[in-house]
Amino acid sequence: MTDHPRHPKKHRARVLLSSVFGPYAQDDSYGSRRINPMELYHNQVTRYQGAFSLRMFHRSFGLMLIQSNIDAPCTLLDFPSLDRFIEELRKNRYDVVGISGIIPNIGKVVKMCALVRAHLPNAAIVIGGHVTNKENIHRLVDADHIVKGEGVAWFRRYLGRDPRAPVRHPMTYSGFGSRVMGMTLKDKPGDTAAILIPSVGCPVGCNFCSTSALFGGKGHFIDFYKTGDALFEIMCGIEERLKVNAFFIIDENFLLHRKRALRLLELMQINGKSWSLYLFSSARVLQSYTMEQLIGLGVSWIWMGLEGKQSQYAKLKKVDPHALVRRLQSHGIRVLGSSILGLEDHRPEEMPRIIEEAVSYGTDFHQFMLYTPNAGTPLYAQHKAAGSLLDESEFSPADAHGQYRFNYRHPHIPAGMEEQFLQQAFERDLAVNGPSIVRLVRTQLTGWLKYRRHPDRRIRRRFQQEAKSLGTTYAGAIWAIRRRYDQDSPMAGKMDALLKDLYNAFGLKARLCAPVAGRFLTITMGREERRLANGWTYEPKTHYEKTPAAMAMESTNVQTLKPIASKTANNTCKARAA
Repeated sequence: MTDHPRHPKKHRARVLLSSVFGPYAQDDSYGSRRINPMELYHNQVTRYQGAFSLRMFHRSFGLMLIQSNIDAPCTLLDFPSLDRFIEELRKNRYDVVGISGIIPNIGKVVKMCALVRAHLPNAAIVIGGHVTNKENIHRLVDADHIVKGEGVAWFRRYLGRDPRAPVRHPMTYSGFGSRVMGMTLKDKPGDTAAILIPSVGCPVGCNFCSTSALFGGKGHFIDFYKTGDALFEIMCGIEERLKVNAFFIIDENFLLHRKRALRLLELMQINGKSWSLYLFSSARVLQSYTMEQLIGLGVSWIWMGLEGKQSQYAKLKKVDPHALVRRLQSHGIRVLGSSILGLEDHRPEEMPRIIEEAVSYGTDFHQFMLYTPNAGTPLYAQHKAAGSLLDESEFSPADAHGQYRFNYRHPHIPAGMEEQFLQQAFERDLAVNGPSIVRLVRTQLTGWLKYRRHPDRRIRRRFQQEAKSLGTTYAGAIWAIRRRYDQDSPMAGKMDALLKDLYNAFGLKARLCAPVAGRFLTITMGREERRLANGWTYEPKTHYEKTPAAMAMESTNVQTLKPIASKTANNTCKARAA
């Protein structure tokens, strides 16, 4: 591409990559919202489960992927405060500043661009991420380049390198700062899955999908690792470096690439790999695999769309999703179901039935989101053509995150009512199915009991790895949660049965550990509930990382300050009171 922009310093340009600044779980003029924290699960899945809610943060994997694949001296600043971002600009001389964000954070992106212009007037500003789907973004932000889509190839061209060179995978864990029942879990090697990014985009191309739209829409995707052999090699390297045996696969529909998946299975069998895979998949694709293949691949956790029987989407066509969910769980595969509220034909009088249908799946986790036309998607274009989008003077982009209100006039649901339906869905799921941690333990125990004596040592070993805490920590968690449900006989009965099964499976160890750990967790839960009642929120720590080229430049240039930390800032995950 002869018209692609090139930086005059090429690979010698000093690059800063940054996510938008925090704090995030608060209401402010930059676009942060208290109900839209920087937490995937507590934001969209377990948000009404109180002290039982799963809390954790995920790194800006796109920025990490770019940093891993450019030769230029590059610094990554992930989850900075506004002051920390300003400090980085003031104390260092960068030639390129890349900023990534989502559309609700457009106010932060605008502010950060203005700060770069003020402190580094000669630096080129590059904007990437979902925010680039926003209409007229060129007029909203003072940036030199707006990069929509895959950023690795773009940056390589920009810095004078080969965009077709093999992609180097970042070595990082899928989450950090995990917390549940008032306990912050230690990020120990082997306890957290590594991230794995085989491809970006989705060929299925649902009309509401921002990710599909960002990478070219329906029928388009970009494979970083096209074969099972290439993927296996990357996974072996990650396993050795991070000491992990589980991978969270960031791929919109990993199993859709059947040839690659089955070759990976073959290599896992040949080399005796007992890996656990956490992945996204459509129901229809899942059903095309045998259970033997799924178990052999190590599929342990699946995020699956459950849009409803009457939806226009083909992912559930010719599939009995209730039977599929039950079948997966009966083999120890945990399921996170995802349901959309406010589809075109949804009406207020039908919402109790729609919510009840979603809850009836009994998935281990359940995500509820509003049907939201995000900029760049076919659904957005459809509403724009119909004149049903709300003007930004009526509805701020910061509030269009799928957990609050519609950013358009729904044909049947009056404005404001959708927020009630979201709350009802989360609360009904909790009331009927109980806390997600209880469901997760039940499914894991079911898998352990089914496969603990499997003739294939590789499969047997995986279930042993996944079950290592069932008879100790998890037994204690169920013991503690059971006491929170003394007044709920049906739910208490379910937990009594689960505890009995744990005792039968793990014997004296579980019987001794459950009350000891349970009493401790009862105390930590009580503290957590008091914190939440007082307005406590959870914020991610700042990560600060430099490539070898950046560190080498610092060691030879006395005018450049040393990094604040060689890997990650020393501050712990911060709790902030409202």
